[in-house]
Amino acid sequence: MSQRLAPKASAADTLGVIGLPAPITQLAAQKWDAIVIGAGHNGLTCAAYLARAGKRVLVFEARERIGGACTLEEPWPGYRISPCAYLAGLLHPLVIEELNFPAYGYHWTPASAGMFVPFDDGSSIQFWDDDDQCDAEIARFAPQDLTGWRAMTAVKRRARNAIRPPGEGDMWIGRAPTRAMIEERLQGDQEAINLLFEWSMVEYIEHYLQDERLQYALLGQGVIGTNASPHDPGTASIHFHHASGRLGGMPGMWGYVKGGMGMVSFILCDIARDAGAVIAAGLPVAQILPGEGVELMGGERIYAPIVVSNADPQVTLRMLGAAVDPAWQAQVAAVPITGCTVKINVALHELPNFTARPGTREPHHFGQINIPLTKQEWKDYPALAQAGQLPPRLWTELYFQTAHDASVAPQGMETMSVFAQYVPYTFAEGSWATRRDEVGRLAIASIARHCSNLPDAIAHIEVMGPPDIEQKVGLTGGHIFQGECLPDYMWSKRLSARTPMPGVFLCGACTHPGGSVIAMNGRNAAMEILQGA
Repeated sequence: MSQRLAPKASAADTLGVIGLPAPITQLAAQKWDAIVIGAGHNGLTCAAYLARAGKRVLVFEARERIGGACTLEEPWPGYRISPCAYLAGLLHPLVIEELNFPAYGYHWTPASAGMFVPFDDGSSIQFWDDDDQCDAEIARFAPQDLTGWRAMTAVKRRARNAIRPPGEGDMWIGRAPTRAMIEERLQGDQEAINLLFEWSMVEYIEHYLQDERLQYALLGQGVIGTNASPHDPGTASIHFHHASGRLGGMPGMWGYVKGGMGMVSFILCDIARDAGAVIAAGLPVAQILPGEGVELMGGERIYAPIVVSNADPQVTLRMLGAAVDPAWQAQVAAVPITGCTVKINVALHELPNFTARPGTREPHHFGQINIPLTKQEWKDYPALAQAGQLPPRLWTELYFQTAHDASVAPQGMETMSVFAQYVPYTFAEGSWATRRDEVGRLAIASIARHCSNLPDAIAHIEVMGPPDIEQKVGLTGGHIFQGECLPDYMWSKRLSARTPMPGVFLCGACTHPGGSVIAMNGRNAAMEILQGA
């Protein structure tokens, strides 16, 4: 067994900048059972499970800071910001329980205020997570749609209970099921089948709801991180994916992790190291040598029969080089991986004051807020972005960590995290270097038309387009889910943890069950490896 090399300090103590546990020569001299490439949350999860099973595990992270897209940074003095991942909702309860997250300081607050949406006509709606509260809001806002609203939420509940029940029956656990296996679980429920595989988000919403504002309010939930329009087939499944969790035993609930989302990765790092895994940051892997190990950028070779890549599949492909299986290479190439999301992190003197429901610390600030687009805008704007142009407005989803957790900002200051679409990966004119500030102004203007105190309340702003996300986090195309999560690329059609290359596995969001901060991808990979050991 290798000597325990992990430092005593927790990953959070240094905001994930953990350095090297030992000189490279010392790491290379040891015998390893598995090497994990990438210390994002899935790579750390995989390492933790393998180490707990007695395997000698070495994790390499290219960046100085661990966590990948789920990390914490200090972009301005006194602020702790999760630059890419904002909320927990799909983090799997089984992983939380088995790895004993609470013992490592994990704490989260449910965003039970749900989702608030203001409209251009001055009206607004609050989709509370409490069913009775939400029904009362719908009855006030669009009474003719209350029956349809209940039917729309019922089909999500039936689908969730059928394919993602609590416990071991959850189809996110283990190898990905086929569509036939899923349909067998659904027992001929055609609405649920349509939700998972067929409907566009527009079709799904129009099937149940009549009020146009109510429809506008929900359309963005079908394209989160997806380079598609809600008019496109299969986008309703994106909404189901994000509503299918059971965080804290509450179906569909999302929430704020104390300290910021990066704490999830930092906790996983501490768990993995306590189990015996060794994690080395600031060491990029240049090449995967199937069945042998890896070669670092400096030319050093580290040997292990198992290599697990938490990198996205395109990066993994490049590291494999000539050793890649041609059929697998074709499968990877067929997955769209160009992102359309811009992430904007904002420091504020006060939270946004929405004219539809005035105040700077109201119930809606404790959930999430959507600034909607019309159906025509949803049709036109993705095409503009794909053609390299900025649309006139952005759809934005807003999150306020400081509403729940004042520790992440200086006293009296607030944070706002903005998730917005659609933006080009490549501009037809100019570049992200020359147009980044313009994108930031556009996003803020898209929000500010509903607020009385923006942009005046802004103290600092950070804008990350797809190429910035690619450069910062290492996600090809800036695609936050390591490739599209539409039905054609999900379930058994997603990349498998086990690849055709001997001893080479994947554990990232490109594998089942897909994108978001889930951690089940890492667990699934570890179980696949251990079953074959």
